[in-house]
Amino acid sequence: MTQIDKAQTLLKECGFDGWLLYDFHGSNPLARQFLGMHPDKKTTRRFFYWVPAQGSPIKLVHAIEAHTLDALPGEKRMYASWSSLGVELQAILKGAKKVAMEYSPNNAIPYVSCVDGGTVDFIRSLGHQVVSSADFLPHFTAVLTEDQIQSQLRAAAALNHIVTHMWKWIREHLGKITELDAQHRIVEEFHRLQFVFDHPPIVAVNAHSALPHYEPGASLIQQGDWILIDLWAKEKGGIYGDIAKVAVAGRAPSSKQAHIFQIVRTAQRAAVSLVKERLAAKKRLEGWEVDDAARSVIRNAGYGEFFTHRTGHSIEENLHGSGAHMDNLEMHDVRPLLPGTCFSIEPGIYLPGEFGVRLELDLLIHRDGRVEISGGEQDQVVCLLL
Repeated sequence: MTQIDKAQTLLKECGFDGWLLYDFHGSNPLARQFLGMHPDKKTTRRFFYWVPAQGSPIKLVHAIEAHTLDALPGEKRMYASWSSLGVELQAILKGAKKVAMEYSPNNAIPYVSCVDGGTVDFIRSLGHQVVSSADFLPHFTAVLTEDQIQSQLRAAAALNHIVTHMWKWIREHLGKITELDAQHRIVEEFHRLQFVFDHPPIVAVNAHSALPHYEPGASLIQQGDWILIDLWAKEKGGIYGDIAKVAVAGRAPSSKQAHIFQIVRTAQRAAVSLVKERLAAKKRLEGWEVDDAARSVIRNAGYGEFFTHRTGHSIEENLHGSGAHMDNLEMHDVRPLLPGTCFSIEPGIYLPGEFGVRLELDLLIHRDGRVEISGGEQDQVVCLLL
């Protein structure tokens, strides 16, 4: 089955008349990914690719970039003026009522909302209802090949090894190194492995660990400190690993640190268990449900207000991908978890002025529905001084 055949099958299942893929100056990377266009391929004019639920695709390109979609199947039509663009689109979409685009009503799922409001208005003005491609799009953008799955497993395993090494390195240099020094050490390891990343990792001590997106500074890491490390990277062309772990630069965490750790770990286990149980039963599972599984544990323990972000995010070639997110806080993600996808499970509790605990692992759903943890699990606080 070709990509077009698969798209048409999904369109029919959704009750849509077709999928109108649109891009201008690289504004819709999801459409370009489906179309097999290299991210660096330069285009400077609007183009459209119409995939009807039944029938052959149609390409609409500007006259000065007529070659843009030549590698794709379907009839090619061209426009030059704004008026001819409208005429061609009206002809291409004739008879279609529900037209899917990378649009999200009320921007509910911003990760797929790549088509600008003006273009949505334009298509509506031609008499069509614009619907969201969000439900079927991840089949083409977030589902991984077997080679990609293996690259994710390697990346996550390498990150876990780096963190284990970092605890030893920090112990040996207590009182002499800063958060920034530790960050640089991790980056050196990334470079040695020829890994790529979109932003340096987080190393946060004490109250800084209560800031989920803290940027490391000049704070010394000293005996007794609470330490959080969050790191993400991938092989060139591969899939990201993304994990977070915590430690104390002492012989044991405080009773409060140990208590908060256990709540977060229990929340993480609850989310993982839900995924495994639901998929083993071959039942639909939506992203918001996974978030609720973790969040309810933290809320019931009395710390709900201190869990200020979603439970997890889609992972693919991009760190925050286009698949279902484990989210019923920042957005209500009703998209299902699909075989062949990867995502993080990372609940947290952040106590301002004190410390924060975030535990992050990655979950891979293999194509046969089997669920695998990558990046390792943390069952107890690492103690750097024995």
